[in-house]
Amino acid sequence: MQGDINGTADWPEAGFPGIRINPETLLPQVVNEDACHAALAASTDPADHIFVLLVEGHPSEAAELLAEARFKDPESFRLRVFEAEVLRVTHRTDRAIELFRQLLAEVHGTPREAVALHFLGKAQYTAGQIAAAVESFTRSLDLRVAQSADAAMIYSSTVALQRARDVLELAC
Repeated sequence: MQGDINGTADWPEAGFPGIRINPETLLPQVVNEDACHAALAASTDPADHIFVLLVEGHPSEAAELLAEARFKDPESFRLRVFEAEVLRVTHRTDRAIELFRQLLAEVHGTPREAVALHFLGKAQYTAGQIAAAVESFTRSLDLRVAQSADAAMIYSSTVALQRARDVLELAC
């Protein structure tokens, strides 16, 4: 992608132009502001705007937009994920983990289960629950492979799992 920050080409995609997942922190990061803002300007999906606000470090604004969007679409899986993400980025990781577990129970046995597990693992990793994160990332990766998911999703789970294993190994 033209204009990316040097050294980020092998970072997993985050599902939005100009944003990739930092393999050290496992958090999304803008790597191409032009691409990100052009895609955002063209988007009418409030979830895209919420995601970019979270990535850019504006959780209060993201929470306001999220409340409006959830009012219009209270059952949206993606918006419910962002509700937990707002909690995670505002350092309420215990509540975020609880919400991701609720989502996981609701989507068990569906294609969304792998997504819920991945986000749960990310919240656990952020909370320092590395062994639990390894388990969540392992299950997410296994499901994504079994479902023949998009290669970018499998790569993202692989990178997250490897990072969590590396951190766990260093802790031992």
